[in-house]
Amino acid sequence: MPADLRISSEMQACRELMRGGSKSFFAASLLLPQRVRAPATALYAFCRVADDAVDLSGDPHAAMAELRSRLDDVYAGTPAPIAADRALACTVHRHGLPRVLLDALLEGFLWDADGRRYETLADVEAYGARVAGTVGAAMAVIMGVRSPQALARACELGVAMQFTNIARDVGEDARNGRLYLPREWLREAGLDVDAWLKNPVHCPPVAQTVRRLLRAADELYERSEHGIAALPRDCRPAIRAARLVYAEIGHRLERDGLDSVNRRVVVPARRKAALMARAASAALNMPSRTQASITPLPAIQYLVDASVAPAATLPGHRPLPRSFNERLGWVLELMERQAARRGV
Repeated sequence: MPADLRISSEMQACRELMRGGSKSFFAASLLLPQRVRAPATALYAFCRVADDAVDLSGDPHAAMAELRSRLDDVYAGTPAPIAADRALACTVHRHGLPRVLLDALLEGFLWDADGRRYETLADVEAYGARVAGTVGAAMAVIMGVRSPQALARACELGVAMQFTNIARDVGEDARNGRLYLPREWLREAGLDVDAWLKNPVHCPPVAQTVRRLLRAADELYERSEHGIAALPRDCRPAIRAARLVYAEIGHRLERDGLDSVNRRVVVPARRKAALMARAASAALNMPSRTQASITPLPAIQYLVDASVAPAATLPGHRPLPRSFNERLGWVLELMERQAARRGV
């Protein structure tokens, strides 16, 4: 099979994983410029495959060892013949994606499998940094953003989105024996946490804690605006769309009485489309801001530190040239051309 068709086939497989896994992320990705959409799709596909490999395994630690071995091969430039791995290898070597980000992501997946307990908000932030802040940092790197403040805001946007996910999925998680709400907050609200986990029901202490977590998310969503303004202009609509859609999940949850035990809030397609249109209009007209000196969440600092400098030591890595045409590179150029032909 010709190389360009093979690459297109792999990207199509990655795209289908995104379409089936996260409708909000998939919808927002349609606003990304093609040069960013392809590597972002590859990143999402590996995240999804890795999450499933650990979550569905009878031996999560063995699955994790295999995933780390696959990452070794990706970073060595010899990925396994798996669509997600091959597409990720293109992204890693083209953009100098720090290994720390993907190792931290895998660690977060293992925390899930091990049933880790989250006592404080700081504990939940540490979890969010791994499973979502890493993705925010990786997306910023793919877009060519390396300033510490912009990277911090990207990580924090990921954490905010994870807070929203946690608030939305309380019942589903509890029925699977998992709890991501800060136990300290639940006890302060008067809940016997272990007893509640045996019979999860909607109640005032849980609603109060969900509201507190949504307030923490809103603070981070507001901070993210500084980071979005620092992105390339053609990347801002997609990221702002994701920010607005996820924040809307929290708003709808509050309007529905904060009951995420008995139901799962969704944003209707029409509302999602309206938010995306609003994001596209506002983000393109958003003036670049001088980056405010905001102290990052402690949980994300090591991700920011790892992402600031280009990873020039990667085997086969070439720093991104300055011109637009050169930045596309031969790999992404092939992906884009085939995607356009197929209407992907």
